[in-house]
Amino acid sequence: MIRKENPYLIELIKTLYKADKAVWKRVAELLSKPRRKKVEVNISKLERYAKEGDVVVVPGKVLGSGELKKKITVAAFSFSKNAKRLIEKSGSRALSIEALYKENPQGAGVIIMR
Repeated sequence: MIRKENPYLIELIKTLYKADKAVWKRVAELLSKPRRKKVEVNISKLERYAKEGDVVVVPGKVLGSGELKKKITVAAFSFSKNAKRLIEKSGSRALSIEALYKENPQGAGVIIMR
């Protein structure tokens, strides 16, 4: 039973659980966790651990602390205004998790960062 109140989040979790790939089921599990265990990732962490051309999923929020120099694709449940601006400024892509799932339902090459 999902105990969330955000209808968009509930539908996203249900959709990802139905997926036949382990990476999407893991993202759904992380999105289902309690609010106190919510994932928050700074741009600096993306810069440190992602490689050029990677596809990264953040099952939570991306925050704008740091600098991004690599061109990567970042999908997250939400972005701070500054994070989205910095990602787009570096030539990278910022997507919703749902958009990435529709674009890549197989989950090929997707890295989960938390």
